[in-house]
Amino acid sequence: MNTNEVTTIPVYSPEATAAALPFGALIEALREAFGQNPKVPLRHHHHIPQNDSTDATLLLMPAWQTNGGVLGVKIVTIYPGNAAKKLPGLHSTYLLCDGATGQHLALLDGNQITVRRTVGVAALGASFLARKNASKLLLVGAGRVGSMTPHAFKEVRPIDEVRVWDIDKTNSERLAARLNDEGMKAVVVDDLEASVRSSDIVSCATLSTEPLIRFEWLSPGTHVDLIGSFTPAMREADNACFSNGSVYIDSPDALEESGDLIDPIKAGVFSPSAILGTLAELCQGKAEARRSDEQITVFKAVGTGLSDLAAGTLAFNTLK
Repeated sequence: MNTNEVTTIPVYSPEATAAALPFGALIEALREAFGQNPKVPLRHHHHIPQNDSTDATLLLMPAWQTNGGVLGVKIVTIYPGNAAKKLPGLHSTYLLCDGATGQHLALLDGNQITVRRTVGVAALGASFLARKNASKLLLVGAGRVGSMTPHAFKEVRPIDEVRVWDIDKTNSERLAARLNDEGMKAVVVDDLEASVRSSDIVSCATLSTEPLIRFEWLSPGTHVDLIGSFTPAMREADNACFSNGSVYIDSPDALEESGDLIDPIKAGVFSPSAILGTLAELCQGKAEARRSDEQITVFKAVGTGLSDLAAGTLAFNTLK
């Protein structure tokens, strides 16, 4: 081998990565991935003090197929001080490798992988847990993740109306207008309680530190999808949603990372043993899905390297 040779790998842009992850194909790739038994270590957090008194974070999320297929790691840098520099606070790249040789195959846009696999996982969960005829979707949070949720959910349920609520009404109006332009029926709602009571699926993608959804608002048969809270300080649903609902999680990581689970466990009103299943157990037929049209289901997801690996592999195989 000539040691002077330089091996290059393809680098795919956000636009190319997004185009290679249509939700129909992505949800099926996630279903297949969670149906297997890959190796997914706990994510690595490294805190890096900055001169501006903030702490930056290096986040590493590895996963690999145990049969030597592919290996991937998402590399995320989070710099809170970038706001003062008018720079994005988060940068993310996904490195995909050959699992048998370690050869680097591609670099893909990590932000697109994260957003699209997040809503893809939510839709996959809903395919097991939402009523078959669920058609009214309430989005709580009109940010980047929430904006893609309707497209993913339409792949698994007959969504015919999207209600949008955000703490900033301007965000709700902007997203509703965009969804209508894309051919969906979308409306802005002001009364969160009333909208929760009349929706079939309530999907939360916020950065809230206080519960927004109360169990007493939920009608029989509602499916609650919680994909926003990813730190112990963040909450989207009250304790009663967990003590009274049928609770499922994307992975055991959720028990360590989300305030939505940590707080009710600390309060003694919910136990990890009450969780009815993980997404992998649902996909593998080891956990029972929705049992009746009256059951209230709660799906809490924090993200996992497995879903990143599934999305990264799908994108690479589409683009190569």
